[in-house]
Amino acid sequence: MERVVDLDQAAAVIDERAAGWLRAGLEVGRMTWRDEAAPWPQRFETDRAIVRDPDSVGVLITGPADTELSVVLFRGGWADVDFLAGLDDAGTLPAFGIESAAAFGNRLDQWVPRVFGEILAT
Repeated sequence: MERVVDLDQAAAVIDERAAGWLRAGLEVGRMTWRDEAAPWPQRFETDRAIVRDPDSVGVLITGPADTELSVVLFRGGWADVDFLAGLDDAGTLPAFGIESAAAFGNRLDQWVPRVFGEILAT
């Protein structure tokens, strides 16, 4: 897989925002890493130190009333973004063309309010 996004820098972007999310009352799960060099089936690891060749980093953010946002960023410049914001408001969000950790941060700044908007406003 082409290396478009530095996943360690992307993890730092998640860490930078996590304190604000926590202050807003959200729960931020541990980051998960997938190692492209690991044998199939590749496991998700929470210890970055044991991942030699990361090809994805992910995080699960949850809020009240079972709201949640799951983001898995791939070093190729796209992400799997799934959300549940309400009984009639769930799905996936567009997440392609991410060319840097900074661009990933900009997307997070859109996705989190989209899912947890009311919570973040209080």
